[in-house]
Amino acid sequence: MTAFQIDPGQLFIGGQWREAADGARTEVTDPSRGRPVTTVAEASADDVDAAVRAARDAYDHGPWPRLTGRERGRILHRVAELIREEADTLAELESLDVGKPITLARAVDVTNTANDYEYYAALAFSLDGAARETQHHAHAYTRRGPLGVVAAITPFNFPLILAGSKLAPALAAGNTVVHKPADETPLSALHMAGLLKRAGVPDGVVNVVTGTGPVAGEALLRHPGIDKVAFTGSTQVGRHAAALAGQALKPVTVELGGNAPHLVFEDADLEKAVAAVIKGFVFNTGQFCMGGPRLLVARPVLTTLLNILADAVPGIPVGDPRDPATVVGPLAGERHLRKVEEYVELARKDGGRIVCGGERLDLDGGYYYKPTVIAGLPNDSRVIQEEIFGPVLTVQPFDTEDEAVALANSTPYGLASGIQTGNLARAHRVAERLQAGIVWINDWAMLDPAVPFGGVKDSGFGREYGPEALASYQQTKSVVVSLD
Repeated sequence: MTAFQIDPGQLFIGGQWREAADGARTEVTDPSRGRPVTTVAEASADDVDAAVRAARDAYDHGPWPRLTGRERGRILHRVAELIREEADTLAELESLDVGKPITLARAVDVTNTANDYEYYAALAFSLDGAARETQHHAHAYTRRGPLGVVAAITPFNFPLILAGSKLAPALAAGNTVVHKPADETPLSALHMAGLLKRAGVPDGVVNVVTGTGPVAGEALLRHPGIDKVAFTGSTQVGRHAAALAGQALKPVTVELGGNAPHLVFEDADLEKAVAAVIKGFVFNTGQFCMGGPRLLVARPVLTTLLNILADAVPGIPVGDPRDPATVVGPLAGERHLRKVEEYVELARKDGGRIVCGGERLDLDGGYYYKPTVIAGLPNDSRVIQEEIFGPVLTVQPFDTEDEAVALANSTPYGLASGIQTGNLARAHRVAERLQAGIVWINDWAMLDPAVPFGGVKDSGFGREYGPEALASYQQTKSVVVSLD
């Protein structure tokens, strides 16, 4: 394990490392062994206030919002370069903190985060407004500028990626940020704070406060000095965050839970479909809000597909995330493991048939659960309707395209979805009818910073990635000059 390059026990406020005001600290656990590995500062409301004031001062009086987009873009390009230079350290931090397999952490999490900063650095080079023709004898134009101080609140499952998807566009637009990472997984956020400073981001522009949601998160959401809230997490907490932002008339983006359907039609290439199905439900140990835990299969190929899954899924390498051969690591914590166990037990009570898996894996005291496939559940089962957030796949048959779409849209969520078919017309036709922010066809989790994603229904609103995300961190000002 590479040694930490910063003290992970301190907050990052105003460009300086400092202890929490009351000296409180909390443990960070290695989920692969169920043991603490370090402690970090537990921020109080006073610490959050200090961070917001530092961000406000940097916004009101510092250079960042006044730099040209190109100047900010050059610094963000340097951030991307440093991420790539420190890829091994960042991957090891994510693996230690979250339990991610080291190979995937390096190839997916670190790579995508560097791409995020690089993409928004490029967009920063082309920030502009527009000239508008009016009915008046006047010259009218628009300017797009930053919003101010952004509160970025991120979850435990993708600490690096989901922080980058917020910080990169927010910084490109000229905002300052207070970032609160999940209390379980703060290490990469603290390392990134030091890296951003090394890249040339001025003091106070990015501040990181570690701590609990009820204390630090709540203080950040309620702080009057915040101009925009960007939240990723559970639907329950997202409703609360959106309600508080609405009361204060602040713009908010909330990317919430998911329970994505994956539709396999009878004309699909089953070999490719199975690969996508497995990736969709075991990636990140199923702790993926855009995962595909609901498999909907055309009845003519149902038995064949279940047999393939029964043979293939038990062979997926589960184990120590530091082993390069591992594909599925542990869940992030004991409470996440218990939640998965409760849902699988509920599936048994609801008449579900466990095709494979269905139990813990006893390994080094870690929070492991065998990848599980369940068939035969009624559509109104909570196991199908709710977000499990673990390596569990439910399988349901359908007979017609209309029935497939109805089943796909039958849950409260609408974040992601997938279609496996060899019929191009059907692919476009069904994609149009699916209630989801993103639809993948003949693969899963094809993500790129240029392609926006986000939810409908209980999966939230607003978009991450793409120019759409950048626009959500900007406001438009119109200037109309009389020519009379």
